[in-house]
Amino acid sequence: MFTIGEFSRATGLTIKTLRYYHEEGLIVPSFVDPRSGYRYYKPDQIETARTVAYLRGLEFPVAEVREILRHRGEDEELLDAIERHKAAIEQKVRRLRKVARSLERYIAEERQARAMAQANYDVREKLLEPFLIGGIRMRGRYGDCGKAFGKLGRSFGRHICGKPLLLHYDAEYKEDDADFEACFPIRQARAVDGVSVRELPGGGCLSLMHKGPYDQLGHSYARILKRVKEMGCRVVMPTREVYVKGPGMIFKGNPRHYLTEIQIPVEVEGGGVCGG
Repeated sequence: MFTIGEFSRATGLTIKTLRYYHEEGLIVPSFVDPRSGYRYYKPDQIETARTVAYLRGLEFPVAEVREILRHRGEDEELLDAIERHKAAIEQKVRRLRKVARSLERYIAEERQARAMAQANYDVREKLLEPFLIGGIRMRGRYGDCGKAFGKLGRSFGRHICGKPLLLHYDAEYKEDDADFEACFPIRQARAVDGVSVRELPGGGCLSLMHKGPYDQLGHSYARILKRVKEMGCRVVMPTREVYVKGPGMIFKGNPRHYLTEIQIPVEVEGGGVCGG
């Protein structure tokens, strides 16, 4: 057997490192003299030591090296364990590359959203006039509103006299159980099964034009709600989104050019028009 000094020379590992690997259970001496405490190693431990040194040189954590060695038997089994570990690392690399691409898209979209939010549109006070609407109230995902808009378009056709809008009855954002109403301004009332035809009341509101995709509306909501707080107003539900420019019936168009007017009806505490 080799003394720890001889084993150190044979493996290229310092005595201090060998003692550390002993404590961590990576390279355990074949024999430790109970009287002197001297460590002794067998020749067949040299390859294991070189493998440990190689893996640690690649910055493998001690725990991972220990896991690889746990599966070793003969040299061939050790290589199989390293190969399995290599495959796991390659799979992790693929996942991390996917994450990196996702982060790259997120950063680009956030920069674009912030640039658009600060572009040419400011929060402004506005007085909304009452007008007649045909609406379909529903619960679900916001994207489901397309079906309701389609039904309203078929039902009212030439009687539609304005842009589509969505009324939001929730004070918070919801993913799957949102309470909203798809509406169209209409010229005259007519009874349609499943459609609420009524006058949408007017009043004071804060308005902000959002340019860009719908999934970036949060930036504009943050701006307009900040203004609501600064003015000491109270939000009157439902809030509104008017789709000034969006996807057409056939062509989706470029979401970067969509225009959505956010309208937050407000009043001062105790009643009255906010900012009036």
